[in-house]
Amino acid sequence: MTPLPPRFPIPAIVDQHVEVAMHLHGTRQVLLDAPHARLHQLARLDERMLAHLDGLMLAGVAGQRASDAALVPPFGGGEVFVATVLALEARDAARLERLLAVAEAAPDATPGLVAAFEWVSPQQLRGVTKALLDSPVPLRRAVGLQACAAHQVDPGAVLSAACQDADASLRAVAWRVVGVLGRTDLLPAAFLALTDEAPTVRFEAARAGVRLGDQEAAPAALRAVAEVTGPHREAALTAFLLQASPADAHALLKTLPADPAGERLRVRGAGWSGDPVYVPWLLQQMASPALARVAGEALSLIAGVDLADLDLDGPAPDASPSAANEEPGDDDVTLDADESLPWPHIERVALWWQAHGARFPAGTRHFVGQVPSKASLAAELAGGVQRHRVLAADLLVLLQPGSRLFNTAAPSHRQQRLLAAPSAM
Repeated sequence: MTPLPPRFPIPAIVDQHVEVAMHLHGTRQVLLDAPHARLHQLARLDERMLAHLDGLMLAGVAGQRASDAALVPPFGGGEVFVATVLALEARDAARLERLLAVAEAAPDATPGLVAAFEWVSPQQLRGVTKALLDSPVPLRRAVGLQACAAHQVDPGAVLSAACQDADASLRAVAWRVVGVLGRTDLLPAAFLALTDEAPTVRFEAARAGVRLGDQEAAPAALRAVAEVTGPHREAALTAFLLQASPADAHALLKTLPADPAGERLRVRGAGWSGDPVYVPWLLQQMASPALARVAGEALSLIAGVDLADLDLDGPAPDASPSAANEEPGDDDVTLDADESLPWPHIERVALWWQAHGARFPAGTRHFVGQVPSKASLAAELAGGVQRHRVLAADLLVLLQPGSRLFNTAAPSHRQQRLLAAPSAM
């Protein structure tokens, strides 16, 4: 039998693998905090991503060259992600060194780099992560720490040292990792970090302190961040409200400003508080086109009602922000933050609440229709929408302070394996 001639990579197909993999990475980043995507949808995207990355690996040098050709400044997350995955899977130290240098020169490239470390298997990081943790360069140590957190590996004393490092960016990453890995031994140091000179460090230390079980200093620090305009306001408000008493939650929500941004945060915060006492007020907010969909989302977060499934949604009002942005000649091309949320039908939603509201006593925290428990939160991690899954992971830690935070951004096959294991929760 005549042997088949060797097959050579077809440049157009290799380029397509790179382009689609980069696009899928961008889509994946959006889905990780989407109000509609579930784990099974993330799994379908991940399968496509894996197929294109495998195609590039099979292409060998041609795949590496194609991914290198895409690395044209300004760097996007997708370009760096694809190139780093290929370098890690091929254990190509020289290529990885070049990519780390890119991240050092262009910080916007770092998220794509970190995402690649999260994507590959732990076996492909053997020796690589240790070299990063031993590096004198703060950014490299930060990447190493985030890789450890993504794979739920405790880096030991290296993490403790990073919390005290002279570099503020590294300190902030270190405190984020402390909260993810549940390092309760560092809680005393977290109290000291609440007065750090860097605002990001103070925020990350406060959030870590809450996850480690502190119920006084860390929540107070989170509240202070949530009360003022800043880059961490929304995350601090979320973290505070997930653990706050009804009275403390209400007091903070009242302090939010009466401007559009503050009103939106107040509506979302009502959902994060989990208190059914806000539902009648949320029904009123549904009359505002700017707030209707987030008010519906807040109701779903408290009562577990799926507006679309129960036919409680309706058409967009003529004056809705999304409708305005579709007008010809409109120069505002900003993506609608609520694009995937249903428009609540106010009358039908009100009738639903009238029929079912008695099941949700005011002053008792509810999450997606239930009082949070280990079982209900595990069920939400398995079957809930991604935005609820992120919150469920945090609530699960608050039930078991010092436990590790479930990684809702990990490759879907890894998440599914952990959720199927009895000890995962």
